[in-house]
Amino acid sequence: MNYLTLTLHQPRETRHPMQNFIADSDAVAREELLSWNILHEESVEYLLFFVDGEIVPYREAISEIESVPEYTLVPIDDSSFYAYVVQETRDEDVRFRTAFARRRLLVVPPIEYTGEGHMRFTVIGDPEDMRSLVNAMPDSITAEIEEVGEYDHRHGTVAGALTDRQFEAVTAAKEVGYYEVPREGSLSEVAEKLGCAESTASNLLRKAESRVMSELVAGR
Repeated sequence: MNYLTLTLHQPRETRHPMQNFIADSDAVAREELLSWNILHEESVEYLLFFVDGEIVPYREAISEIESVPEYTLVPIDDSSFYAYVVQETRDEDVRFRTAFARRRLLVVPPIEYTGEGHMRFTVIGDPEDMRSLVNAMPDSITAEIEEVGEYDHRHGTVAGALTDRQFEAVTAAKEVGYYEVPREGSLSEVAEKLGCAESTASNLLRKAESRVMSELVAGR
């Protein structure tokens, strides 16, 4: 069984307002859509998100969106929470989903919405339908193929567990020799490449390392 991981680049005017909020705000690093139920006859969607970020700015943003009549935010810890959202289906989303119509494909949760306004997800199914999916996207959406291969949920992409900024941090650390044995690069060099304070660089690396270790243990 084959899989295809895509990153979609959408113009700002067609993205959901909360995608634009995540792209514009430092309060939320990323959001993952974990589960969904779409009632086409009523044009209503029930969505469950995991959010890596601050709950108060998120609540202020979502409360202003007219297409979201109901939501519940449940804290996990100081920097993450769940969001149960009821929203009206937008015309822009219907056009995007048409690309999946009559194709033998399944979307594998989570769907990740990144701090850069991009949408990343994995589909499994018929190889021919996966190839045609990319070409069936609306003209306003650019689809970038990240990975293809034989699907095995036990061996997900470890880097996929990181936020964009965390991945940037570990990349910078690798480039300066921070992970060499013995260590060749310093935390200050990592911070310099990232353009941030040492404390910020340290926090990014510690969170990234924690996520990677958790993914490795969960995948065994």
